[in-house]
Amino acid sequence: MRLIIEILLMGAAVAIAAYLLPGVTVENFWSAIIAGILIALANATIGMILRILTFPINFLTLGLMSFIITVLMVLMVDQLMDDFNTQGFFSALLFAVVLALIQMVFSAFRSDKAV
Repeated sequence: MRLIIEILLMGAAVAIAAYLLPGVTVENFWSAIIAGILIALANATIGMILRILTFPINFLTLGLMSFIITVLMVLMVDQLMDDFNTQGFFSALLFAVVLALIQMVFSAFRSDKAV
């Protein structure tokens, strides 16, 4: 049940971020859910491998390289999906920032107590 709620919240966060930013479009809520899942999977697999390989640069830039990798994962999902579009690197950068802020707000209201 928790996984379904997390997926729905990620889809809602993607939809809200796309609504707020003029350079990002999502066709419908299902596309937002799929985009959220793909972004999470890309960050968990390819992004993690890239973070390990770029650890020295990430250390020297105080984590900036990790953020750039996240933006690249958003751009990759943009290329994979027809229903999710960004208008370039800076739109994807703003999308990643807004998405992280929305997820932070969602996590502040989420209860982590076991039921």
